Amino acid sequence: MTVPTFTLNNDVEIPALGFGVYQTPPDETRSAVAAALETGYRHIDTAAAYGNEREVGEAIHRADLDRDELFVETKIWITDFGYDATLHAFDKAAGKLGLERLDLLILHQALPGEFDLTLDAYRALEKLYADGKVRAIGVSNFMPAHIERLLAETEVVPAINQIEVHPYFRQSDLLTIDSEHGILNQAWSPIGGITFYRDGSQGSTLQDPVIGEIATAHSKSAAQVMLRWHLQQGRQSIPKSVTPSRIVENFDIFDFELTAEELDAIDGLDTGVRGGPEPEDITRESFGMEIPDA
Repeated sequence: MTVPTFTLNNDVEIPALGFGVYQTPPDETRSAVAAALETGYRHIDTAAAYGNEREVGEAIHRADLDRDELFVETKIWITDFGYDATLHAFDKAAGKLGLERLDLLILHQALPGEFDLTLDAYRALEKLYADGKVRAIGVSNFMPAHIERLLAETEVVPAINQIEVHPYFRQSDLLTIDSEHGILNQAWSPIGGITFYRDGSQGSTLQDPVIGEIATAHSKSAAQVMLRWHLQQGRQSIPKSVTPSRIVENFDIFDFELTAEELDAIDGLDTGVRGGPEPEDITRESFGMEIPDA
């Protein structure tokens, strides 16, 4: 089937559902991406920091698909921030992926304590965009203050902000700010998994009774309900799996619709507890890693 699309703020279309390879080992990435492409996914999301860009590229080139059918996204890691360094980081990523042009290139994090370096990195993305080497540019894990400063000091409005969003961590204020600026919200960890609450307890979205009741009503899985929730609220999402049956299951979300009441019930599960690292705590000293040229 044809996956519905969202239109970015520069009129480029992105599939509404993508396939992520975060924490997928390189030796499993080829088969996972191959299974995703065979299932019908046409957007693959990777990153320099994932260490599997080369394997994503190999799976793409082995697939019997025209390049124009695919939407390939990757990210620049913080140790490659800076104007010249980021231009070189594009060359590294494109070389590993085996592509002359990328569909979407984004900054993986902000560097709050070195935001001038973040701005220089984004200006390099603007240069790549102007030169036609990327079709769209964006950011990831940028909080409201980061977005506002970026918009004030650069020219191209990001097409995407890839952020942690799932029923237990919705980031409502950030979703609204991005949308007001014409920035598409892209959800990483869209299904959530295990959340640790402030009182020390833990729970899983996959076992949540509210989501489970909705899933039963539609004869769908909890994961499918959550991915449908993202879709109907206008968010692009990038679930990941290395299990072929789950790759297929996550794709099967286009034949049902949640009611307004069901969407509100899922919204009401928000705990405000972040699962990933705190964006304000990102530094090169704590999170730096070398991204090899090859």
